[in-house]
Amino acid sequence: MRQTSASNTGKSPGFANRAERHISTVREGIYGKLCLMDAKVRLGRIEPEEGAATAEYAVVLVAATGFAALLVTIMKSETVRKMLLDIVKQALSMGG
Repeated sequence: MRQTSASNTGKSPGFANRAERHISTVREGIYGKLCLMDAKVRLGRIEPEEGAATAEYAVVLVAATGFAALLVTIMKSETVRKMLLDIVKQALSMGG
């Protein structure tokens, strides 16, 4: 490839410098965009584990709901209710 200087093309040297700076700026912009695309692709391989956190929350919520249902069932029994009432009465009688 033959290089042409600014004097050969009939254009001013300032034009050649501006063109070179513009090309350099465009190259840097393209390189930056390629780096961002590369990072997104690499992260795309890692991010599927975000669903694992969601599944863990779901398991915890199901377990907490089951435990709450068990507590409600226990608290409804007359024996437990009487035991708790006795504990509260005993605690209040000690205070005063």
